[in-house]
Amino acid sequence: MKRRRSGSKSAAQDAAEIGDFRAQHLSLAERQIMTEDGLARVTVDDSESPLAWLARRKGRDGRSLISAHQFVAGERLRADFTRGNLTPRVTSSWGTPTGRSGGGGAGEMTDLVVASRQRVQNAIAACGPEFSGILLDVCCFLRGLEDVERERGWPTRSAKVVLQLALDRLARHYGLAPTTGAANPKLRSWLAEGAEFVVG
Repeated sequence: MKRRRSGSKSAAQDAAEIGDFRAQHLSLAERQIMTEDGLARVTVDDSESPLAWLARRKGRDGRSLISAHQFVAGERLRADFTRGNLTPRVTSSWGTPTGRSGGGGAGEMTDLVVASRQRVQNAIAACGPEFSGILLDVCCFLRGLEDVERERGWPTRSAKVVLQLALDRLARHYGLAPTTGAANPKLRSWLAEGAEFVVG
């Protein structure tokens, strides 16, 4: 994701900066996001996120494989995960000179990093152990559904269903889930008319 202030270069100029060869393998799009400094325009690679692919892809019924509120919830978790610096490093840190204590201590964390980590922890706790793994794999580590199924030994196409359930729970945690149906649905039973359940 490449960030810039409103009114600056366009996505086409960013593509030229990236290089024509690399840009042809990316799916570049322009988005507006809210930052600490206000609204900013960013260039994103739509093919980077498995959620973006699922949101664009249509099922047999003509609807997207994941709904808008599911997509927003997943991207919100990913944004907090990224802001919280929770992505594992793949290279050495050259930020501190040799001989001094390693970086990454609590003294170096900003309020933004701490708050982002707390939001990730709260979201994962709210979704429970059943759904936290697939949310982290797909939303945060950007792993494909086929990889998740293969690693966990799940049947083909089952990860999509589990992911949809997990994203629904995540959206409910964020307050994004659509309000359809009654808040407290009535219990249906085969009791005689006027009879009630008695818990004793």
